[in-house]
Amino acid sequence: MAKKDLSSDTRVVVVGLGYVGLPLAVQLAKHFDTIGFDISARRVEELSRGLDITREVEEEQLRASTLKYTHKAQDCAGADIYIVTVPTPVDDNNKPDLGPVRSACETVGPLLNKGAIVVFESTVYPGVTEELCGPVLEETSGLVCGEDFFLGYSPERINPGDREHTVDKITKVISGQTPEVTETLAALYGKVTSGGVFRAASIRAAEAAKVIENAQRDINIAFINEITMIFQKLGLSTYDVLDAAATKWNFLKFTPGLVGGHCIGVDPFYLAERARQINHHPEIILAGRKINDGMGDFIAERVTAQLSGGGRVLVLGLTFKENVPDLRNSRVIDVIRGLERRGFRVDVHDPLADPEEALEHYKVRLKENVPGLDGNPGDGGYEAVVAAVPHKEYAALTPAQLASMVRPGGLIADIKGMWRGQEFPETVRRWQL
Repeated sequence: MAKKDLSSDTRVVVVGLGYVGLPLAVQLAKHFDTIGFDISARRVEELSRGLDITREVEEEQLRASTLKYTHKAQDCAGADIYIVTVPTPVDDNNKPDLGPVRSACETVGPLLNKGAIVVFESTVYPGVTEELCGPVLEETSGLVCGEDFFLGYSPERINPGDREHTVDKITKVISGQTPEVTETLAALYGKVTSGGVFRAASIRAAEAAKVIENAQRDINIAFINEITMIFQKLGLSTYDVLDAAATKWNFLKFTPGLVGGHCIGVDPFYLAERARQINHHPEIILAGRKINDGMGDFIAERVTAQLSGGGRVLVLGLTFKENVPDLRNSRVIDVIRGLERRGFRVDVHDPLADPEEALEHYKVRLKENVPGLDGNPGDGGYEAVVAAVPHKEYAALTPAQLASMVRPGGLIADIKGMWRGQEFPETVRRWQL
């Protein structure tokens, strides 16, 4: 295959318009004839109105974009390049669920013309693109992989809610099935980002690079969470310890907390699965996952240990991280269930989460109005306020507001250290990891 000469007429289809696909498609549309495809007609309709519920792209930017939207696969036939950005979750047993990737291949296959390139950005373990995706595309297209159409891989590196490391600024890792495909992808992504491209040695190397990026973070956070469990028994705040340790030039300052979401809390299981397939037991990877998955119940236990038992507790935040509406794989639910098992009635508030989604996925009814969060004094009805997610709305709360929400002697539990250094009334107790 000769390198494709790209122009404004080059037709690109982005498959999946979530927090990864949409920002990429908007940037591609500045340079190429780009279609954004999503199986959700509702998602397409919202985007057509300039509404992005993931909050990754502003309404003004959406309205100004030339990006075309569709939920009809036939609208995407005959494109030059297809970029697949569908989710790669795990099932209830933490086994990789490649169903969305397979389904995307079954959708794209019949649309392919000879010479097309299919690029995958979804996080997978090494080998999936060539060993699973290629054959499915062959079967559904009737074409020959590596002769009639070609594969590529460029791992997504979107960090939800991060306005600094956006898709138009980060370095994009790329790899193609042939050197010519690699150079075509270099030209494509080079138009999108000012951060440049890195040509990985192979598709498998690019897949592996992605999966270890998040596994590495998971393991580092697991170490901090484990020492937090130790320090709690010693009466130490991990944040105080980290402040001191961080004065050394090469200390890596990770912080304790809940590890959820669809990347760090999931990707290590993909690497672990591939390791098992080649008869290697991944001890460190799985140990890190076990520690981090147990952190929610540990927090519930520590909060309970400081209360007299029973009563109402308010949990602030349900999304998997601060300042994003994404509820997928949020480990805050472990804190909530841990408190409920220990006899507390738990109210949950989150200004960003979708109430219907919270109810559907977690059976949690979000509180809309909580005295003390609405600018008025609280009613002092809670035994404890547990700050699980440091949304900016919560960080702006004053000690007086928080104190008004709990009974005299009540507990303010600040999991992420949002209110460190602030002076609280003597009528409340404070706790942090």
